[in-house]
Amino acid sequence: MKVLLTNDDGIEAEGINALRRALVELPGIELLVVAPDGNRSATARSITTRRPLWVEEVDFEDGTIGYATDGTPVDCVRLTRLGLVEGFMPDIVVSGINHGLNIGDDVTYSGTVAAAFEALLLQLPGIAVSQQSTARETDFRQGERFDFSAAAAFTARIVEELDSVPFETGTLLNVNVPGMHPDGAEVTRLGKRFYRDVLELADEAHPRRRRFHIYGDAQDLVDDAGTDIAAVAAGRISVTPIHFDLTSHAGLEPLRGYDLASLIAPAAREVE
Repeated sequence: MKVLLTNDDGIEAEGINALRRALVELPGIELLVVAPDGNRSATARSITTRRPLWVEEVDFEDGTIGYATDGTPVDCVRLTRLGLVEGFMPDIVVSGINHGLNIGDDVTYSGTVAAAFEALLLQLPGIAVSQQSTARETDFRQGERFDFSAAAAFTARIVEELDSVPFETGTLLNVNVPGMHPDGAEVTRLGKRFYRDVLELADEAHPRRRRFHIYGDAQDLVDDAGTDIAAVAAGRISVTPIHFDLTSHAGLEPLRGYDLASLIAPAAREVE
């Protein structure tokens, strides 16, 4: 099995290297690491279109090499799929281990999850893996200390048992690991996260140019049973299957019952 490993924290991050060491030990695995050359957190599904991408070989301590790029996590997946390394077409994309959780609404911002989403577009299975710090924070700010051992071992086992793990086509697995030794694993749905963001003036040195902080504290609904937020709060690994269909199917029929065509003529008259 050919495995592409990437992340959004950068190729030198502790998390990706913990997972790299766990995956390279699996029998029958051909591992390729392609990751950003620095931190690209919260870049979501952004891609680089207006300039060429630099790619540089990076030596790991075990003698193997990886590839670092000045692009985004999604760029890393596309570079690989388009033939960055001759003869290597991945069978699965694994993204992580992220330094900090990607739970609830955070998945829409996450570069870690975005790389796994890109796998779906390429008709490959994807796994996104994120780790809570030992401080057990639940907001978007990560702690300083991490223990990646359980997350790396758990993810490696998923890859090893991929043929037997119920993995629906067109679905990625979003894995979040608590900052303590996990007390089991739970299949979850995405939770709801509420933010208390604030607009804070940081610098007003010029009368027409100011700097702002726009993020404040976050508040999680940790008691919403069955969610990824609740599972991690209870000390369990959260595994959430996610797909790309953003259509609100419940909203289709009500909208079809409205005469949208009637809006065309008034709009045309306004243009005239």
